[in-house]
Amino acid sequence: MDLVEGVGESSSPPRTFSGYSNYDVRNDVYNRLVETGHDQAVSNPEFREHLEAHFNRLPPSYGLDVNIDRAEDVLLHQTLLALARDPDKRPVYHIRFMENISTRPDGEDQQILSTHSSPGSFSHATNGGAVSSDKSMTRDLANEFEPCSKLEDLNLDVRKNSKETEEKFLNDGFFQRHEHSSVPVHEIIFSTVDKPKLLSQLSALLSDIGLNIREAHVFSTTDGYSLDVFVVDGWPVEETDGLYDAMEKAVARSEGSWSRSSNSHSAVEKVLAAEGKSGDWEIDRKLLKLGEKIASGSCGDLYRGVYLGEDVAVKVLRSDQLNEALEDEFTQEVAILRLVHHKNVVRFIGACTNCPHLCIVTEYMPGGSLYDYLHKNHNVLELSQLLKFAVDVCKGMEYLHGNNIIHRDLKTANLLMDTHNVVKVADFGVARFLNQGGVMTAETGTYRWMAPEVINHQPYDQKADVFSFSIVLWELMTAKVPYDTMTPLQAALGVRQGLRPELPKHGHPKLLDLMQRCWEAIPSNRPSFNEITVELENLLQETENDSEASGA
Repeated sequence: MDLVEGVGESSSPPRTFSGYSNYDVRNDVYNRLVETGHDQAVSNPEFREHLEAHFNRLPPSYGLDVNIDRAEDVLLHQTLLALARDPDKRPVYHIRFMENISTRPDGEDQQILSTHSSPGSFSHATNGGAVSSDKSMTRDLANEFEPCSKLEDLNLDVRKNSKETEEKFLNDGFFQRHEHSSVPVHEIIFSTVDKPKLLSQLSALLSDIGLNIREAHVFSTTDGYSLDVFVVDGWPVEETDGLYDAMEKAVARSEGSWSRSSNSHSAVEKVLAAEGKSGDWEIDRKLLKLGEKIASGSCGDLYRGVYLGEDVAVKVLRSDQLNEALEDEFTQEVAILRLVHHKNVVRFIGACTNCPHLCIVTEYMPGGSLYDYLHKNHNVLELSQLLKFAVDVCKGMEYLHGNNIIHRDLKTANLLMDTHNVVKVADFGVARFLNQGGVMTAETGTYRWMAPEVINHQPYDQKADVFSFSIVLWELMTAKVPYDTMTPLQAALGVRQGLRPELPKHGHPKLLDLMQRCWEAIPSNRPSFNEITVELENLLQETENDSEASGA
């Protein structure tokens, strides 16, 4: 269960109009719009009620980010969210020029067209632009509103973390903007259906156009939509018509990934209908006893429990988060778990498939995750123990790949240990059967472990899991979190340009060589898990022989 990158972290229950203690930004927004004579505020008797409903849909952080001097922005956001209800218009987007930033020879940015008073708070020039990908939408709305400001900074510029990385990226053209005396900065606001990995999908879309993300601010509504604000550079001119055209083409290239058609039958019901009776793996919820909560994710919770006298782990999907996309993932996970039986894959016990009470029950792994073992308990592994862990992972993955299953989220948090420290591959929430073509293009996984071809939305196959394993192997060798000085998005932007973790200084030469082959940029150059297992088992045998010889 991914506890970091998901959907809905910022959503919250509806709040009353007085929900901000002694200060209510909504009152100020309303008063400012009335004072400035805005048509809706003056003429519509239901305007204040609509304003309250808008704020109630969004998390408290949204209200804290609103700049009263730009009160009209709230109406722009309201309009974008309303347009996003139409599946044919999704994703809705709005683009405008903000300001020019000068660049000094040392690469540090300096503003030259700004009157903002604090970091992340901008005074923008407006420019015409469409509100959605629908060409019938007029571009006049951009002249009516000023952009959102007072957004907390999330700088995604990798160069601030590594001078060496900066030099490489400059050579690759990643930061060619520094050759110019000034660069235009634009704001792009998206609204669409909220879903897992939406932020990564949007960031990939912007990167596809050649834009660098300076700030990103993500808000999830209580009814399943998103409002995502990006501050970007990389578009060479202030004028936005060309940027709209580039965005329209980029969206068209990813057509089909933005909306899901509704259906009266859930995905689970459809699969069960096709398969007939669910058999002995259907869990009687009355016999399932839930205990302590182990972890929480964006769409569900993980509990320790007891079923028919056995300790189990129970992943419970939250009923208020259910939609067709999540039900599809649930169905896929159950279908895969039902078929896998291996000592290095977590054992499936059963599932509850009656909506809305969906849950998956697996064996309980008392040793916890490798992530916790390495990073919370600060365990530095001896070479023999490291190799045993790595061999366990490889054997589990070799089995999965042999059954045409790609995990797509291999990381230490999804590798669990039993009482004997045997490691098993777990969490098949985004795992899939390889299609007949043998490749996939949908981006999924967790940034720090994700293969570059997945980040780039290029076709990929099981070799993407091999890349993720290389990062796991690096963790086992260093007991460090990969790219720990970067945010997940920074890491992803770096990996797609060739960034890799720093090689451990005292790592075994054969391990270092294997790890580097596993994280090759070209997937076909990476070894298979069958080959990796053989190499690791041979190295483990050598290590044990050396240990015995030295002991004798």
